[in-house]
Amino acid sequence: MTSTPVFGQTRGMGELIEVADKETVLAPFGTELAALGRERPEIVALTADMGRYSDILPFRDEHPDRFWNVGMAEQNLIATSAGLAKVGKIAYCTTYSVFVTRRAYDFVAIACAHSMANVKIFAGMPGLMNGYGATHQATEDLNMMRGIADLTIIDPCDATELRQVVRAVADIPGTVYVRLLRGHVPVELPDSYEFIPGRAARVRQGDGSVGVISTGYMTGRALDAAQAATGSGVDAGILHVPTIKPFDTEAVLEFASAHDRLVVAENHKKTGGLATLVTEAMFDAGVLRPVIRVGLEDGFFECGSQEYLEAKYGVDLPRVLRAIVDGV
Repeated sequence: MTSTPVFGQTRGMGELIEVADKETVLAPFGTELAALGRERPEIVALTADMGRYSDILPFRDEHPDRFWNVGMAEQNLIATSAGLAKVGKIAYCTTYSVFVTRRAYDFVAIACAHSMANVKIFAGMPGLMNGYGATHQATEDLNMMRGIADLTIIDPCDATELRQVVRAVADIPGTVYVRLLRGHVPVELPDSYEFIPGRAARVRQGDGSVGVISTGYMTGRALDAAQAATGSGVDAGILHVPTIKPFDTEAVLEFASAHDRLVVAENHKKTGGLATLVTEAMFDAGVLRPVIRVGLEDGFFECGSQEYLEAKYGVDLPRVLRAIVDGV
């Protein structure tokens, strides 16, 4: 007797840590895409032999005639998606973020973005989430993808936002790159939260002493750290920036100006991602505030569990808490 595989069973393949005491949603990307596929027959889905580890299988199971696995061929994945877009389809495609950025970068730029092709790339295991070391860790993907013109870049926080993003990108013109969360994805944001492409959102009010600007699942870490910081008498505000490109400069500057000091938290290297965007915007506008960047240093990173790696390289919850409370 064989058992049926369970989505998100292997945490080492991209599930988020620290979800034991939180509400979670299983495979929100694939289940929402399957539901959207019932409403939009022009939607198709593809993967590069990463069906299980991208959570796209619910779409495959419900819409098998609109799903393709191109095998371990990421350039073919992007090129085929672009071709389908040119004949009127909205192509959702998935593989690891590291393979999109390092192996298929030119195809994303020319076959997709240059042609404003309706290709929606959901890139799994962004940043330091993969335990397989430097060959599988896309710790510089935001920096790389920012360099492509006419490309929208989104880094969702949680299951609530990811489900909204799945629907929203279908109506965003052209090519979209989304950092995918998979497996048992926690719920961090309230039901009232609304994802608006290109807009940042204040998700926690503070007293103006310290403000955290964060993106992706690091916003969940920031919310937990801010709650813990109240025990030390620190009341931090949090601005969640889900859309990296186009960047909501106005909201960031308004938030920065309203706080005495800032923390920027991201699952990415400190250069080229959110922190760079924030500090560039502040410099250009003449907004001067102390800024602590919680992110990865330049380098390649070793193999290990996500808990071990995040603690070693300084992007875990205690690191965010220290930046909020102690200002270091």
